[in-house]
Amino acid sequence: MKGLFFLLIFLSGTLSANNIAIDPNNLFPKVKLETSKGVIIVELDRIRAPLTVDNFLMYVVKGEYNNTIFHRIVSDFIVQGGGYDEDFNFKKVTGNIVNESGNGLKNERGTIAMAKENRPHTANRQFFFNMANNKSLDPGRRWGYTVFGAIVEGQAVVDAMNLAKTHYSDAMGWDDVPVEPITLIKATLLPEE
Repeated sequence: MKGLFFLLIFLSGTLSANNIAIDPNNLFPKVKLETSKGVIIVELDRIRAPLTVDNFLMYVVKGEYNNTIFHRIVSDFIVQGGGYDEDFNFKKVTGNIVNESGNGLKNERGTIAMAKENRPHTANRQFFFNMANNKSLDPGRRWGYTVFGAIVEGQAVVDAMNLAKTHYSDAMGWDDVPVEPITLIKATLLPEE
C-alpha cells in the first residue's frame, strides 16, 4: 500500500513539473472559447481535477487551441475538438496526463471532459462537451473520462454544434465528422473575477 502511495505522489509530482500551474490561486478559472458558431465560457474545477485543469490551461495560454476544429460530433452524445487544425493536421501534444475520472464529477450534459484512448492515462489535449448525461463515460469497474468543468455561458452554441450534419471522412477514415467545419477560433483564460 505504501508503494502505491509513493508511486502516486511521484507521478503527480512528475506531471506537475511538466505542467506549470497557470493562475494557480484561482480554484475555478474560466476560459472563453470563441468558435465559428458563437462564444462558450467554461468554468474549470481545479479542486477536483488539478492536473487536468493545469494541462488544459497550458494549451489555452500557449494559443495551442486557436484555429483548431471540432472534428467529431455524435448527436446527443458528445462534441469533441482540440486536436486537429482545419486541414486535419494533428496538433502537437505535450504529454499524457494522469486520469482523474474518480474525482466525483460526472459526465453530465453541459460538462467538459478530456478525451482519451482506451488506456486510462492517455488524455492529452483533446476535450469534449457532454451533450447528454453519459453515465457510460463515468468510472465504475473501469477508468472513466475525466470531467474538469462545466459550461457557464453558451450552452445554446454547443447545442447548435450538436445539430451539425456529419459524414464519413474518406481522408481521415472517421465517422461523425462535420460536413461544414466548426472552428475554435480562439481560447482565452479570463481574468479572475
